Amino acid sequence: MPSHVPRLSNVQCLSPSGLHRMAYAEWGDPDNPRVLVCVHGLTRCGRDFDALANVFANDYRVVCPDVVGRGQSSWLANPAGYVVPQYVSDMVTLIARLGVATVDWFGTSMGGLIGMGLAGLPDTPIRNLLLNDVGPHIDAGALARIGQYVGIPKRFATLDEGADYLWSISSAFGPHTREEWLGLSEPLLKADGDGYVLRYDPSIGAAFAAIPPEAIAAGEAMLWASLAAFPGRTLVVRGEQSDLLSRKTQEQMLAHAQHARAVEIPGVGHAPTFVHADQIEIARRFFEGYAD
Repeated sequence: MPSHVPRLSNVQCLSPSGLHRMAYAEWGDPDNPRVLVCVHGLTRCGRDFDALANVFANDYRVVCPDVVGRGQSSWLANPAGYVVPQYVSDMVTLIARLGVATVDWFGTSMGGLIGMGLAGLPDTPIRNLLLNDVGPHIDAGALARIGQYVGIPKRFATLDEGADYLWSISSAFGPHTREEWLGLSEPLLKADGDGYVLRYDPSIGAAFAAIPPEAIAAGEAMLWASLAAFPGRTLVVRGEQSDLLSRKTQEQMLAHAQHARAVEIPGVGHAPTFVHADQIEIARRFFEGYAD
């Protein structure tokens, strides 16, 4: 497999509290009109997609942003801005920077929520939408589990110690070699003095906990409507052991979406990493239009 080297860049975005920079890694031919945007989960970053991007860069211009507050991106002055509408706005700015009319979208967890929010807008730039272990309805147990660790300050003496901690909260991702896990972990850890800290704004945790039930319900209703309005093709991927996307919700998504099908990945919970060849092949066949 050829080895592609990402180009690192950033784009200036606007929030009610001012300007911020959203970083992104870009793979493949910068003049390729076929663009795949890959967006990560709540406390992760765009480098989660290195393995997938390295494969897709043969045929796509692959763009993997760090959602604001994560990775190499700025932190918001007002943590109340860590919400899906702000992220959708930032992605519209990013796509404008890329200079293309349409994109394909791969969204893991939070990245899928952002994708649904954008996909349901009139004249959406999204053609094909892969939702990786997420839907409009998120089970309460998963929200409680995530709330136990998101935003809690952590400090590690070594990268290995940080990787071990990340595994302790992410083992549902499924089996990975140590090399694979270090590859997924190192971009999430930042050198700080004589140790390492997590590379995201801890205020994301406060924003996550502060969302009132009525806002959660309104957001879910908006996402169901967005999914129903999206005119393109949708693939709903579920980890067999997922506590975030239930089979019931997956089935409801197939009923709501105009052109959707589903895949379940055995032996994995929330969420499949798409590091391994068999998972990458699921994405390749979907975006290439195979009717499995």
